[in-house]
Amino acid sequence: MPKDDFVAALESGLGRVALVHKKYADAERWYNDVATRFGKTHSAPGALYWRAVTHYKATNDHSVLGEVAEELRDKYPSSIWAAKAIPWLPAGSKTEAA
Repeated sequence: MPKDDFVAALESGLGRVALVHKKYADAERWYNDVATRFGKTHSAPGALYWRAVTHYKATNDHSVLGEVAEELRDKYPSSIWAAKAIPWLPAGSKTEAA
C-alpha cells in the first residue's frame, strides 16, 4: 500500500473512533485532513462523506449534507460514497452516480 493511502486509511480510522465516542470536533479534524491532504487516495471520498456527517451530528446543520453530495458527485462520481449521498442532493439535481 502506498504511504499516502496508508496514512489516509489510518487517519480515517482515527476519525471513526472519535465519531463513535462523539468527539465530533476531533472526528471532523481527522476527516478534514484526509479530504484535504490525501484527496487522491481511496480514503478521500469516504472522508468527505463522514466529515459532513460529523459536522451535521455536531451542529444539526443539514445544509452540509447537500453540499457534500454535490462535491462527491463532481469529484468522485464513481465512488460508492457519491451513491450513498444521492438522497442528500438538492431537489432537481438528483442523478445517479456513474
